Amino acid sequence: QVQLVESGGGSVLAGGSLRLSCAASGYTYSRFCMGWFRQAPGKEREGVATIASDGSTNYADSVKGRFTISKDNAKNTLYLQMNNLKPEDSAIYYCAADRCPLWDIRWNVVVARSSRYWGQGTQVTVSS
Repeated sequence: QVQLVESGGGSVLAGGSLRLSCAASGYTYSRFCMGWFRQAPGKEREGVATIASDGSTNYADSVKGRFTISKDNAKNTLYLQMNNLKPEDSAIYYCAADRCPLWDIRWNVVVARSSRYWGQGTQVTVSS
């Protein structure tokens, strides 16, 4: 059974930084694709960033240049480094994962919405 456990959320002032982690376990796929999503109160869940098994990444326009997604395969852990945070980044952040599509290039924030595996979420609050 695949399990995803997020950590690293918290409260910061605008302009600050946070690093989220997502520890993955229980998967047997040789190619495992992952991503980060977020959901603010009253809004739909939106894709933030994804990373495919070959390391290729995809970002939402709203976070490009500020957020960096990465993974440590040895630790089965996904990361999201968030810099220059803004109040509009406040949300619950979720880790998502699934077996990669046939071609890694097809893994992006839109496709990843259909991920079968999700973490419980971690709260990020950015105050001005």
